[in-house]
Amino acid sequence: MARIVVLDSGPLGLAARRPVIPQVGRCLAWLAGLEFSGAAIVVPEIANYEVRRELLRARVLSGVGRLDGLKARFLYLPISTPAMLRAAEFWADARQRGIPTAGPDALDADCIIAAMAATAFDPSDTVTVATSNVSHLARFPGIQASDWQTIT
Repeated sequence: MARIVVLDSGPLGLAARRPVIPQVGRCLAWLAGLEFSGAAIVVPEIANYEVRRELLRARVLSGVGRLDGLKARFLYLPISTPAMLRAAEFWADARQRGIPTAGPDALDADCIIAAMAATAFDPSDTVTVATSNVSHLARFPGIQASDWQTIT
């Protein structure tokens, strides 16, 4: 049974910022603590995409380099067909229940991250999505989401 922490774009984007910013330092220390504890830290492809596109738009190439370092340091999880199939189910279910996490035309990365967390690991593993937006991720069935700062 493994302990797995899947990074949402909030903490991943924070970790890719300049380390002189106090909250970035706290995030990097948190990641180091998780590593030291033996947790598997996962960078989902969709979170990498969300953070990377904004860094590129803003022309923050040093941030892209830091993001590449995080991607190499931790487990990188590509998007899979089973994850996309589950994401479509999550997307439809959230809208049927009247609790969407994005507009009707949006791809909705939250659904995809939740689906990746739900499909990529052994059922005996403890999987937590580390996020800065718990309310969006926790609405998907079977997904454990916590504010990244509360995960130890």
